[in-house]
Amino acid sequence: MCSLCGILGGNEHWADAVARPGVYTRTAERIDRRRERARRVAIANRILDAFGLGISDWQGSSFLLSTRTGKTEIIEDLGHLWPAAERLAGRPLDPLAEQLLDRLEANRHG
Repeated sequence: MCSLCGILGGNEHWADAVARPGVYTRTAERIDRRRERARRVAIANRILDAFGLGISDWQGSSFLLSTRTGKTEIIEDLGHLWPAAERLAGRPLDPLAEQLLDRLEANRHG
């Protein structure tokens, strides 16, 4: 998404579930949207753990990204996750690295 659409679109990120009248969604209820957000956090943490990082929901409006040593950064949405993760880690991170994906797949079945 371009920056202008992000500004005009408000605070919603495309990955966030929102209730919109007249639009089909299985997350019409607030509790369902929070549950889905928690699921996204859990998935992100499976990947971030490999890099010594973790993410948590902050009041349903932002996320806290932290290192194991306690360095923390607030990010607005998951679109800002990887640039912030690389800043905190101090190195490039590849969440699609073959070795990481193999390990995640093995842990899923094991």
